Amino acid sequence: MLSKTQYCDNGPTTTQTCSWYDSKSPHTKAYEQWLLRELINSTITDVSMKRGIGEAAVEGIINRHIHQQVEWHKIKSIPLLGIDEIALKKGHKDFVVIVSAINEQGKKHILAVLPDRKKDTVKAFLAAIPPLQKATIQRVCVDMYEGYSNAVYETLPGVAVIVDRFHVAKNYRGCADKARKQEMHVLKKTLSDGKYAELKGVMWAFRKRWIDLTEEQQVSLLMLFRYSPLLQQVYILREVMSSIFNKPLTKTQAVIELEAWIKRVQELGLSCFDSFVGTLRKWMNEITNYFIQRQSSGFVEGLNNKIKVIKRRCYGIYNLGRLFQHIWLDVEGRRLLGYA
Repeated sequence: MLSKTQYCDNGPTTTQTCSWYDSKSPHTKAYEQWLLRELINSTITDVSMKRGIGEAAVEGIINRHIHQQVEWHKIKSIPLLGIDEIALKKGHKDFVVIVSAINEQGKKHILAVLPDRKKDTVKAFLAAIPPLQKATIQRVCVDMYEGYSNAVYETLPGVAVIVDRFHVAKNYRGCADKARKQEMHVLKKTLSDGKYAELKGVMWAFRKRWIDLTEEQQVSLLMLFRYSPLLQQVYILREVMSSIFNKPLTKTQAVIELEAWIKRVQELGLSCFDSFVGTLRKWMNEITNYFIQRQSSGFVEGLNNKIKVIKRRCYGIYNLGRLFQHIWLDVEGRRLLGYA
């Protein structure tokens, strides 16, 4: 703000600096902070319409206050990292990698939105983490994609890689469901129309735990098992696998129980689990790392769901820097902008 008084004669003008105002902005700092809080779980268009301010002005506020990359000096420690991908477009197209973290206080951080899921891209980001923060990394949660795990092994020596139990469960439950579909095709050909009709809705019962079923669903499932003893074995072994991950086991105990499970599957000749058994043997170390501190990338999956909402809310957003800003607002904005 320029000012000149009558007592200044022909002296130079002075610039007054106000703590509540930024010379680069037409708004006060308090007003801009308020608009940023309005943007949490909202869109630029919505805030523009509700508050009578142009979209370009709202974008300017975002750019002045939120960086399009992580500000490392604001993060002290990141003991747990998560690496996962998400499709920017429908049909699983244009994958980007989301790198996130949880600090020692359990607070979430968005660290990066990487343009592709190549190992070298992930390696480059991990290598660029400042030494102070890199020294605090203890564990990294990934899915069963070797590009991520190898990037961690090659860039962060000594850091434990954990294959998330969510992806493990998705794998073996998928095998069980595939067996159910195959058996149902067989039963449709061998059972009378009346008997097959009695199995209507059994798919939902088969996918649930026994204790979560209603009495009617239990009766329906037992009828299925009477017609297909194979599916009974598949169901039991699937639930046994789930119970292993729910037990308070050590890593060594978990390896023993998983090996026993594999042996039982092979004795019963349940070929439907063959692909999962191969996966289990290949990733045994990373899968059983879960049992050391029972940490998973549930926070990553939750973040992915939030990003999907952001994409829908913003009618598709393909600028990675802008996407990072929106994720930051939804994940860290409430905490750092004093909203909650």
